[in-house]
Amino acid sequence: MSSLLSLRHYHEQIAHSHDHGQLVFGLSGMLDFEVEGRGCRVASHSLAVVPPGSHHVCASPRGSLCLVLDVPHDGWLQQRLGHHLDAGRRLLETPGRLDLSPAQGRLVDWLAASPINDDVIAQQGAALLLASLSGAPSRPAAPRAGLPLAAIDAHIDRHCAHPLQVADLARLCGLSSARFHARFLAETGHTPMDHVRLRRLRMGRELLLSSHLPVGEVAARVGYGSQSAFTAALVREFGTTPRQLRAGI
Repeated sequence: MSSLLSLRHYHEQIAHSHDHGQLVFGLSGMLDFEVEGRGCRVASHSLAVVPPGSHHVCASPRGSLCLVLDVPHDGWLQQRLGHHLDAGRRLLETPGRLDLSPAQGRLVDWLAASPINDDVIAQQGAALLLASLSGAPSRPAAPRAGLPLAAIDAHIDRHCAHPLQVADLARLCGLSSARFHARFLAETGHTPMDHVRLRRLRMGRELLLSSHLPVGEVAARVGYGSQSAFTAALVREFGTTPRQLRAGI
């Protein structure tokens, strides 16, 4: 840990852990974060808390800029935080995302524009950030809503002719792929890709019944590479071939 405060550009995925705690403040772009299995997305005026020793993964496909506070040893906290010490320790023990108040956001922006390689500014700035976060309750997060299943289905319908991955659907919800997979399974009882497969087959069945399109074209429109693969999947799911379906058998 070479300095308390630093500006960092994130792009490719990073997965590691370190002995010190860390606060990652979003400045621009979006950074997907997962700390000890908890997924979140860091953007402007929000931060991710990484407790000491916590394994964390982060990536920003489109790039992001963050102000990072590498929290020093406990002796530094005792010296700098005064009566905020206990609250500061609690803050650093709980992984996840926090939202900043407007005043805290202005402080982060000011520090990001300052010469944070100056030891005095870095020391005082880090202490101010920690005291601010520890001394007043952060804006409470809204109760977690269910996944936007209608929007997910609409996305699948629009893109069903093309390859779809869990990551494509996870981005709609601002979640990591792993977190989205777990929540989708918990809320619907099946995996995201099982849902994509079933929705494609139902769309294919509807096209077979409502149009005179060749079976191969129907298969292509719902994302199957061949007529035979589509027919086999239809038989497995619904127990009928395209010809039997159209004949009403």
